[in-house]
Amino acid sequence: MKNFPSPSDDMVKVKFLHRHDISPPVNSVSATVLPLTFFDIPWLLCCPIQRLFFYDFLNPLPPSLRPRFRSSSLVLPLAPPQKPYILYSEGDSLSLTVAESTADFAQLVRDEVCDAMLIHPLVPQLPPPCESDDARLWPLMAIQVTLFPNKGICIGVQFLHVAADGRSFNHFMKSWASINRSGGDPTCANSDDSSPFHDRGMIKDLHGLEPIFLKDWWSCVGPSLSPSRTLLTVADKVRATFVFKKAHIDGLKAQVLSQLKNDDVDSESDPIHLSTSVVMCAFVWICIIKSKEEEQQRCDQSSSERGKDELYYFAFLADCRDQLEYSIPLTYFGNCLVACFISKKRSMLLGKSGILHAAKAIGIKVKEVRTGGALRGMDGWIRNFNIANSRGLLTVAGSPRLKVYDTDFGWGRPRKSHVVHIDASGAFSLAESRDEDGGVEVGLALTRVCMDKFISLFKKGLN
Repeated sequence: MKNFPSPSDDMVKVKFLHRHDISPPVNSVSATVLPLTFFDIPWLLCCPIQRLFFYDFLNPLPPSLRPRFRSSSLVLPLAPPQKPYILYSEGDSLSLTVAESTADFAQLVRDEVCDAMLIHPLVPQLPPPCESDDARLWPLMAIQVTLFPNKGICIGVQFLHVAADGRSFNHFMKSWASINRSGGDPTCANSDDSSPFHDRGMIKDLHGLEPIFLKDWWSCVGPSLSPSRTLLTVADKVRATFVFKKAHIDGLKAQVLSQLKNDDVDSESDPIHLSTSVVMCAFVWICIIKSKEEEQQRCDQSSSERGKDELYYFAFLADCRDQLEYSIPLTYFGNCLVACFISKKRSMLLGKSGILHAAKAIGIKVKEVRTGGALRGMDGWIRNFNIANSRGLLTVAGSPRLKVYDTDFGWGRPRKSHVVHIDASGAFSLAESRDEDGGVEVGLALTRVCMDKFISLFKKGLN
């Protein structure tokens, strides 16, 4: 068993220097209402998204780092059947905090195991909601810039998923970075092919999903009206980043194809869809299941006698901008994702061909989305999530396609990017490798026992 660092002593200490409320110039933007689409409504139940970008940085913070965009609020009616919406009113502002830390910057950008709470002080806090006119108003985003003198800088963002998906968020970050890189010229991010597309009328509810999602959402939230779910405990977790080189990924694909050839899994004639994301999700899912099985057996000997037919659940997200009956611009700003749910029997996933079963199930869902079935079965999205989440659902955050390491504010590529909310949500994160084309980074937050087992399985898998 490895000796992991203790949590409290290594907590990053930050000194808050300034807090700014960033607003558009007076009378420059009229009041704006953005209705939620059926793609947005399920994300009312999602925990806030938290991401950190670390950069090597030796100079004082430039004034142009302040973001140039308008802030809005999420308006949640206090009683059904009203529909939530996003509102910008004159005077709305975004919270930007500037802080300083003397923590070990090099430790924060390493891949090695560390206490999960270590980086949480670098995440900005969303201001509390306020109530007005029979509704509750939730701020959508907060930003924190933490300086590490003569070492680096961390840009932390927290936002509500209901406002934007990963593609939209990363488009915003790259636009902001481009403006900063140009010395503050906002026109550099406003070309016709790169400016964000905000028209929610582009989304057509051809399958009648909106009223179903609204009804299911109201039945879930009750009187709390919180846009986020209760989070899992973070204090007893450690986090780490696992880097898979392209050669490792090719080896995993070869292993799956070899099992497909040698094992009588099924008689399907269609070839298996085995992309990098598919094989990575399959491998990580199996390793996490095995890690948690060992932990449960240590805590409860009877857990080893659980039924072979017990189901494990996995969900991943698929971008629908180019998968629907009508065209949606790639720069559409909002949510345009579907959740793909998978369930497989415990005996299949823990058997010798577990990664093959997982990869086939994930691959089938990917092909279904790409062949016109993106919205098939989506009327049960919220209900399926609640059922699966109560039985140990594993989800994935991020994607190698988002290219987070291309977010250059003028100081070069990020040294590291962390998805922080996986510490509490129970998901794992995927991103492209910073250092090698075709490689993948996997971010994980697990208990110490599970992490120790995962490391063992990770090394075994690479060999």
